Amino acid sequence: MTSNLAAVSYGVNLSPESLENVLKVLADAGASVSSESQGGDERFGVHTADLVVDADTEAGILTVRRLVAEAAEAGVDTAIVSGSLRQAPRKFLIMDVDSTLIQQEVIELLAAHAGKREEVAAVTEAAMRGELDFAQSLHARVAVLAGLPAAVVDAVRQEVRLSLGAAELVAAFKEAGHVVAVVSGGFNQILGPIAEELGLDYWIANELEIVDGVLTGKVLGSVIDRAAKEKYLREWAAAEGISLEHTIAVGDGANDLDMLSAAGLGVAFNAKPAVRAVADAVITMPYLDAVRHIANV
Repeated sequence: MTSNLAAVSYGVNLSPESLENVLKVLADAGASVSSESQGGDERFGVHTADLVVDADTEAGILTVRRLVAEAAEAGVDTAIVSGSLRQAPRKFLIMDVDSTLIQQEVIELLAAHAGKREEVAAVTEAAMRGELDFAQSLHARVAVLAGLPAAVVDAVRQEVRLSLGAAELVAAFKEAGHVVAVVSGGFNQILGPIAEELGLDYWIANELEIVDGVLTGKVLGSVIDRAAKEKYLREWAAAEGISLEHTIAVGDGANDLDMLSAAGLGVAFNAKPAVRAVADAVITMPYLDAVRHIANV
């Protein structure tokens, strides 16, 4: 049995030599190239090779991914993507927010106003590596915010910067008729205006408790953790009538792992090693809109 796949290579150092290396690895893995195309812009190059692979099991496709990843050169990544996903008339893109849709970790920006940025950043880093329970670590980090005036939230909102290419990625998916969602372990008070500005179809995050104009150091309701992220991916895709094989999830930390695993394509964006090791595709450059090339949008 043959499988129709695409090998999408992208990077700031994409060169004929690096592509030759990728194509050699693919040929050695038994993949034949049926067509090729070039893309990208002045920031990064993109090369797409449509493939026919003699692999009748998912394990066979995983082998191709592993061989390509092991041979990767610095500055160049290659995603092996199913033709079914790339050709789907309607796709569902779901993304993490902190260090994915946006460049910063909001909890660290908030903690800076309490003089606790370094302390909180260390906990965040450990949680994203999967060394700490996310919900417990979130409660501990939010606790240091107790007593801060609510105006701090407005100040932090002004500090937030979208990742490079994030707005372009969302716009491209929306213009093509696809669905875009974000799910965040961060906070609704920060995410809400961003989601509205981008025109996202679905979004959810944690809610900071504010009483009498002051942060209490608590969050309201259940924490949006790794299990919740997968749950919302499944719920929202089902609500849109889009099968999981036509979903793309993007994230960087351990709390994104369940979501990335459940999606048709899980993309690790400048991610922690544990996430890169299991993701279907990896982006190691700062341009989030590489996802549109991977997904053929």
